[in-house]
Amino acid sequence: MVATPRVGVAYLPPNVTEKRVLGVDVGGTKILAGIVDPTGKVEHRRERPTELDSQDRLIEEIGAAAEELLDDSVAAVGFGLPSRIDQQTGRVDGSVNVPLQNVALRDPLTKRVGRPVTLENDGNAAALAEYRAGAGRGARTMVMLTLGTGVGGGVVIDGKLLRDGGELGHTVLIYDGVPCQGT
Repeated sequence: MVATPRVGVAYLPPNVTEKRVLGVDVGGTKILAGIVDPTGKVEHRRERPTELDSQDRLIEEIGAAAEELLDDSVAAVGFGLPSRIDQQTGRVDGSVNVPLQNVALRDPLTKRVGRPVTLENDGNAAALAEYRAGAGRGARTMVMLTLGTGVGGGVVIDGKLLRDGGELGHTVLIYDGVPCQGT
């Protein structure tokens, strides 16, 4: 079965755009976390190495990175992951550069941080950030390319994030097929 690309707006809880949010970017070498104000300005930032030994240790580090900056002013937390994510279930279906495979992540992270949580592919998250507060502001349609430990990106069409069909890094041919190992 071939996945049908979906165009949609990433979920944001009501009134979040008027409050501070916490963003956590999980990469192949580091986890970056930052509190972002409503204008898109990063107010506080922390960095820690990505734990690659096991899935459980990585999930613990992801949660700890969020907790380190969490305060009462944060309305929601968004996690950018180098992964395929099932938006319906909050499940991470697979990653190439980090040990995240077939794990429910949204509900445990929501419980841990006590705020609404959004999970997004890291390239899509970067595209949304640039569209809303960066180089893509004012554009109706844009493409974002990310180059780091891996290659990725995201596509915004008429103000809406393209999911699945916009995967620009490791191209998904069969949604639940065997992923390449990034080499």
